[in-house]
Amino acid sequence: MDTIKIIEGDLLARDAKFAIVAARFNDFIVEPLIRGAIDTLKRHGASDKHIDLVRVPGAFELPLIAKRLAQSKRYQAVIALGAVIKGATAHFDYVCGECASGLSRAALDTGVPVAFGVLTTDTIEQATERAGAKSGNKGADAAMVALELANLLRGLDQ
Repeated sequence: MDTIKIIEGDLLARDAKFAIVAARFNDFIVEPLIRGAIDTLKRHGASDKHIDLVRVPGAFELPLIAKRLAQSKRYQAVIALGAVIKGATAHFDYVCGECASGLSRAALDTGVPVAFGVLTTDTIEQATERAGAKSGNKGADAAMVALELANLLRGLDQ
């Protein structure tokens, strides 16, 4: 019987370089996401010299910079972090939609993984929970995705 070849990405950083692009808006939520992402990368073998942090004004600006970082070919993955909290206007819907679409497009256009660590919540409490309180840390989760996809792509290239 034939053996099925399974290709998966592992969670070892090895010599991979990672860019984190993070929004300054809602900084009190985004900072714990950044700490979670950096801690996760380091616990999986990344060194400080292999992690670059780039700050942008808000979530709407994340896709442009994520794409530029991915196009540079200096990074095996980009991690996008931000927090959009619903208000009384449609602004939330536009920012969330364009951010998600733009980050996806950045990954597809460049072939470099762009991990989505942008919180889109109804309340500040929900955002706080996802930034390291009750519901884990979505920055750490995005870093795990970046590690796995960077290594999966490496495996596909062999």
